Formats: sequence, C-alpha cells, structure tokens
Amino acid sequence: MGMESKKAPSGKAKSAQSREDRLKAALKANMGRRKAQAKARSAPPEGQEAKSQDKG
Repeated sequence: MGMESKKAPSGKAKSAQSREDRLKAALKANMGRRKAQAKARSAPPEGQEAKSQDKG
C-alpha cells in the first residue's frame, strides 16, 4: 500500500492522513494480538501455549 507516501496539499488533510496511518497501525497490532489470544484459547493448555500466556 503506497498511501503513506501520498502527501495532501492542505495541513488539515495531512494531519488526518497521519492519524489514519496511526489508527491503521494500532488496528493491525490489535488484530494480531486478538488472533494470538484466540489461538491460545483454542489450543490445549499444555506445552508452549501455556508458557506464552504467563507473560501477559
């Protein structure tokens, strides 16, 4: 995706773009975390899965 390289002419749109990029990154991280949690829950509570949950 080359959206982040696109520059908007007005300052307002530029700040909105950077905000959008930040939200996009946060959402991506959030989804990854949720996927990992769901996978850990569905997996049997033994072996490496149980060890990785102790960190949180």
